[in-house]
Amino acid sequence: MIVRVKLCGVSRLEDALLGVELGVDAVGFNFVGGSPRRVTPAQARRISAALPPFITRVGVFADELPRVMEATALLAGLNCLQLHGDEPPEMCATIALPWYKAHRVGPGFEPESVRRYPSGTFLLDARVPGRKGGTGRSFDWTVARQAAAFGRVILAGGLGPENVAQAIAAARPYAVDVNSGIESAPGRKDHRLLREFMRRAREAAARLED
Repeated sequence: MIVRVKLCGVSRLEDALLGVELGVDAVGFNFVGGSPRRVTPAQARRISAALPPFITRVGVFADELPRVMEATALLAGLNCLQLHGDEPPEMCATIALPWYKAHRVGPGFEPESVRRYPSGTFLLDARVPGRKGGTGRSFDWTVARQAAAFGRVILAGGLGPENVAQAIAAARPYAVDVNSGIESAPGRKDHRLLREFMRRAREAAARLED
């Protein structure tokens, strides 16, 4: 089974290039106000322009206007949007670029609720009161396995080298999203941890085929 990897919260070219060398499928840039990993369109553009053509460039936004996101994507060289706020399905449907919605999983979360959004892909992250994401917290991965009945699951929330294999075995996701679990500081990826994360993710995905 192929499990894709998104390296998120990227702010340095050297981190993105190592991720590509190790086999990541997507690189994420954070444009959410107040985030310690926030980058400008120009910063993202410089990194994006140096990446190979088949790497997906994802812009992470929260409660932003569609036209603002589209303009940022054009400036930054993005080809996909991750919506991490409280965006309603009707608004998402008007976006002119590929996108997927992030859902925060906590008590009472209903996996079928992801069907409200007209996209076959969705991200699941841990719900933490007052936080829209990037919390470093995990959740019950069996919920992601249940949600997979409704589309492609990108599993996020507290993933690192120490638990990615367990997460993949439990959730069998379409992709995993790694951010704070491999950082030495916000936006600065620890290259040793990134290498170890990729090794363990690939081994875990290979075991799903046994």
